[in-house]
Amino acid sequence: MKIDSLANKVYSELRKKILSNQLVSGTRLKEDIWAKRLDVNRMAVREALTRLLGEQLIETGEKGGYFVKSMSVEDVRQIRELREILELGAIRLAIQKIDEKGIQKLEEICNDFTSMVERGYFGGACEADVKFHETIIDSAQNDKLKDIYEISNIPLFHQKLGKSQTHMDDYELTDQEHRQLLKAIKEKDVKLAEETLTKHLLRGEVEALELD
Repeated sequence: MKIDSLANKVYSELRKKILSNQLVSGTRLKEDIWAKRLDVNRMAVREALTRLLGEQLIETGEKGGYFVKSMSVEDVRQIRELREILELGAIRLAIQKIDEKGIQKLEEICNDFTSMVERGYFGGACEADVKFHETIIDSAQNDKLKDIYEISNIPLFHQKLGKSQTHMDDYELTDQEHRQLLKAIKEKDVKLAEETLTKHLLRGEVEALELD
């Protein structure tokens, strides 16, 4: 397999784990360990890490090495504000442009989320959560919007800054809110979509800032 393909394999795996909180903030990402774990060479890992660094999903330490980016309270607040601007715009466009295939994809993601929660696979539920919002961005069919969304550290919004564990109620509320958003998109109800999304993101900010 070519280096580019191997690097993309590493990038995709690490990105998925970071965005689903399976690799939490401050975690060091060692080239040799990930090369062995993913059965690739260190050059492929290095290229993947460089790409993640460019996306600001990871950062370098004072003495070198790569670490999953840590978020401050202000980071979370600013990202929530940016998400609200971008996702409200995206959902308005999605309501105008989405087709039956797009609706079906969102339904499948909602069902995956429910299934993951019921089975206690919360890492998988987090992945489905990120995928749901990214799919709404995709449904806006605006490449410029998608580019801004991808480089804005938005997925790191899911990080918990405190030590408190996520409760089952959090997942159940997320499930309900996702399905309410899907209902609004199906019915082309912009007002319901805007109200639900704003409430959803504000709740996410509060949960992320629950410091022990």
